[in-house]
Amino acid sequence: MTSSDSTPSGGAPIDPITAAVIGGGLNSIAVEMGYRLARMSYSSIIRESEDFACAICDHEGRQLCEATQSTPLQSGPIAGYLDGIQRRFGEVGDAWQPGDVVVHNHPYYGASHQPDVAFCAPVFVDGELVGFSVTTAHHLDLAALTPGSCGIVTATDTYAEGLLLNAVKVEEGGKRNEGAWRIIADNTRIPHLVVGDMEAQVAAVKLGVERLAELIAEHGLEAVRGASEYLMNHSERMLRNQIELLPDGTYEAEGFLDGFLDHPDPANSRLRIKVAVTVSGSDLHVDLEGTSPQVDLPINMPFIGTVDVAVYVTLRSLLLDTVRHDPVISNSGLFRPITISAPEGSLANPRFPAPTIARFCSGNIIADTLMRALAPVMPNAVAAGVGNLKVVAYSGEKDGATWVYMDIVEGSYGGRQGKDGLDAVDTLYANTRNNPVEDIESHYPLRVTRYELVNGGAGAGQWRGGLGSVREFEFLDDGGFSLEGDGNAFPPPGLFGGTEGTAGAVLMNPGTPQETDLPSKIAYRRVAKGEVLRTIGPCGGGYGDPAKRDPAATARDEADGVGVQA
Repeated sequence: MTSSDSTPSGGAPIDPITAAVIGGGLNSIAVEMGYRLARMSYSSIIRESEDFACAICDHEGRQLCEATQSTPLQSGPIAGYLDGIQRRFGEVGDAWQPGDVVVHNHPYYGASHQPDVAFCAPVFVDGELVGFSVTTAHHLDLAALTPGSCGIVTATDTYAEGLLLNAVKVEEGGKRNEGAWRIIADNTRIPHLVVGDMEAQVAAVKLGVERLAELIAEHGLEAVRGASEYLMNHSERMLRNQIELLPDGTYEAEGFLDGFLDHPDPANSRLRIKVAVTVSGSDLHVDLEGTSPQVDLPINMPFIGTVDVAVYVTLRSLLLDTVRHDPVISNSGLFRPITISAPEGSLANPRFPAPTIARFCSGNIIADTLMRALAPVMPNAVAAGVGNLKVVAYSGEKDGATWVYMDIVEGSYGGRQGKDGLDAVDTLYANTRNNPVEDIESHYPLRVTRYELVNGGAGAGQWRGGLGSVREFEFLDDGGFSLEGDGNAFPPPGLFGGTEGTAGAVLMNPGTPQETDLPSKIAYRRVAKGEVLRTIGPCGGGYGDPAKRDPAATARDEADGVGVQA
């Protein structure tokens, strides 16, 4: 670090108490933005699952805070979104003006992937650019090849994944750009819902602009900048302190993802993620050399917006676990001790315009493999193999209009030191909430006929793996679905003597003569009224020697009907 917490660069010297007060004010702004966005949104993916983020950034685009409701996969890329917007402005000769609102989702300009759309607004005080208010959220259908914004698994490039909005001003100087909004509305099957969600984002962004200006008016610009530098430096120092406790050296692991199991070209399935972590003092470098080459199908990961987020979130979680450490503000200071590299042309650093829409599948494997690489030096912090997720886009026609519903099928965590793995949760850097059955059935012609934990699949260990979920949907009208997911071919591995968990599965019309076993990625498929889709999440790996499991824990599992792998 080049500056101490008491004499921050970029602002006036500030005392810790004032910095904490201003930091609390910044966090409150982001949280209030999150409540406004969730309450005004139309879709369940934002309103219920909370697949969104809200943040305030400084005039350089550095993130200062985030809403506590934010999912890491939405909040993590925000600094990258702003950097991408600035890069695009430089290419086209544009600039920020008071009253602007920009929409942005280009995966090669910092965005996570096409359906995750950011709205950004600058904050000006006395004519000076002092910061940015930003929201990101997942949108259900935006010029998608087939209904829904997931499962577009036949896309051969990013143009086929949907509408690319690269730093487009939807409001300019305070005036609404109706042409831009018409283009968006004309390129979605569900304009009332998508545009409604976007307008909720704009409302949240404008709230952030107003509140940041009020905070600066209360404390003064130099104090707010000083506090921001202080807090970023503090977050950096807290992370560096933990890195310094690790032995210097390089630690490696590899993981595998299904890819496209039914693809005729074997180069598109059973793909490798390779991670090498080098610790040197308080610096940590993650190298992804050895990861499989990019493919012409959408599981490539933007290096900025997905790969970096998977690494940052995993390291922050392991090194600054809130159970063992005081809370540390999530801001750009946490990025400073970490560097990342990946070969250009690999899954982890694809060349434009390689498709990326299903990037969460492979990003979760990066996070899981990174944990396994650090297991020898952080045995008390890591989990055994984690069960990956599936996302299904259900769709159809009702009363002459298209409906789309996106369902997240939970995975599970592996066992970890002192605790069994978590059951049926959205894992690692995604971390959204499930959608209530009552909400699904009241809005869509779908019936949830089964929602339960997998039985008999947990990896055995001193601490067993978590259980995945079973979700079964019956179509009450003709419709269709597409699916992206992973974890059907490779069970989550055990750790320190624990056994592996079980892989996931997808079944069409289970228990009938028409039962069909499907892969983990499925292009849009039409189905008839009465047909049933069952999705099964993987169960996590076990941690430690199963012979050392507490007999009381075994008895509790037996009483609860929880089965583990033999």
